[in-house]
Amino acid sequence: MNTEPSLTLDPMDSVWIVVPAYNEEGTIREVLVSLLRSYRNVIVVDDCSIDATGALATDAGAHLVRHPVNLGQGAALQTGITFALQKGAGYIVTFDADGQHRSADIAALLATLGGSDADFALGSRFLGTTTGLDLPRRLLLKVAVLFSRMTTGLEITDAHNGLRAFTRRGASVLQICQNRMAHASEILHQIAKSRLKFVEVPVTIDYTQYSKAKGQRLSNSVNILLELLAGSLHR
Repeated sequence: MNTEPSLTLDPMDSVWIVVPAYNEEGTIREVLVSLLRSYRNVIVVDDCSIDATGALATDAGAHLVRHPVNLGQGAALQTGITFALQKGAGYIVTFDADGQHRSADIAALLATLGGSDADFALGSRFLGTTTGLDLPRRLLLKVAVLFSRMTTGLEITDAHNGLRAFTRRGASVLQICQNRMAHASEILHQIAKSRLKFVEVPVTIDYTQYSKAKGQRLSNSVNILLELLAGSLHR
């Protein structure tokens, strides 16, 4: 018997959007206004920002959860996922706070989950569209895809895309331990281990100078690899 909530019942109540944020006062309000037009349950996990991120999130109408110390994006995602599950979420979407994601893409992720037996819908910029993506960053992302394919066995096209959707069952099997940026690869490892079905969905990623400064840099790649290797020793 399928106990997963149906999107046809009340998507406004069953869908929860998790937005990890650290010092995002420049973009958070615009991101939340776009999300809240279609989804009433938006959680901002403020990872101990020292700017007005938390206040702006509250003013916009989002649920706010705040870390007392800075723990990293992976920890913020796990906090948000746990909060959403406790609130009875049927579907959980993760969404970046830096303005590079489009809220309109969420509907395609959810429709894919609702119309299939998949528990994970992973956004792919390489099946979809990118704007402002420079060559060094593209190469780094392609290397991450190859690394993730080799270590997880998943036939993916995009390894570090923060736009994802999970069913309640899918979200419940995730236990993110990599607090920093290596969490994206850890999520893929846990999806592979769960043996639950995943699908990739084309999405658009808009790169700006701001989002590129906040996101992955080539100099971070070694640190991410070391985090993943250290994490694998404890699995």
